Amino acid sequence: MATIRDVARLAGVSSGTVSNVLNRPSYVRTDTRERVLQAIAELDFVPDQRSRQFRPGRARTIGIAVAELGNPFFVDVALGAEAVCREQDLGVVLCNSSYDPQLESQNLDLLVQQRVQGIIISPVDEKSSRLDMLKDRGVPMVFVDRVGDDRDVWSVVIDDREGGRLGARHLIAGGHRRIAFLGHPHRSPKVRLRYAGAREVVNRSDGDITLELVSAASWTVDDGRRLGAALAARPRDKRPTAVLCANDMLALGLVQELLGAGLRVPEDIAVVGYDDIAWAELGAVPLTTIAQPRELLGRTAVEMMMHLIDPAGPLPEANHIVLAPELVVRASA
Repeated sequence: MATIRDVARLAGVSSGTVSNVLNRPSYVRTDTRERVLQAIAELDFVPDQRSRQFRPGRARTIGIAVAELGNPFFVDVALGAEAVCREQDLGVVLCNSSYDPQLESQNLDLLVQQRVQGIIISPVDEKSSRLDMLKDRGVPMVFVDRVGDDRDVWSVVIDDREGGRLGARHLIAGGHRRIAFLGHPHRSPKVRLRYAGAREVVNRSDGDITLELVSAASWTVDDGRRLGAALAARPRDKRPTAVLCANDMLALGLVQELLGAGLRVPEDIAVVGYDDIAWAELGAVPLTTIAQPRELLGRTAVEMMMHLIDPAGPLPEANHIVLAPELVVRASA
């Protein structure tokens, strides 16, 4: 059987470079990485998983990798996790991936190098092969908020389909017949579920109710403002009378722009957000929203991780936990 030295010799690199390609590919130049992978294929090299097994450090420390700390949702999730860690005398290494898959890979490499005992992650890319690689290496992982449908992993998420249902039911009960969904279901599985839940309620409702998809490019306040300007510019009979937003950031930007254009919220256009971040109730029009138990997400993830680190400890109720969202009614709808 070929060895790592055989691969290194054929590729014209050191054994350490081959090891980096297997364990930390983002640290290796693309052309070098491709040369090593070609040598691996030619030699039919199979790494010894035992030699690559993740060896946690002695310190009681876990890593937390979040998709974007600029989003208050993820800040609250991290704070919930950190609170349990403090209670259990666990150290925390927190990484922000800024919605960048390459930065996320580098952060994961850093956490492994720091020899944390496990990693809690809200991934930028739920289907990343890097996550499979870490699992194969024996790294204890718990997925928070985001997890691919085909992943057999420990995870805690929110029932996003039910969240979409809650928002649509509330708007329909308020008498709205022209409803828009503002978000990017083509890019985010979570938004896709929220839209699907709203669509399900509309399709099952009596009467002539429409649900228009208004596509957003991101989760940001700026994008909410941009789309708010576009909606405000429509003739009154072409505008939705209510908008269900994929998150609160979009909703806050939308409300700001509608008010700036001289429209009234909720009299002209009702708005429902999603998340119930701290800013939701502080806007010019306090935001009706679908609340996610953000800190509970983080706390539950740490409890799961403690079991993975110490199987003799308290056993969580399941390895995949789905938490329920809740409608919070304020002035915007």
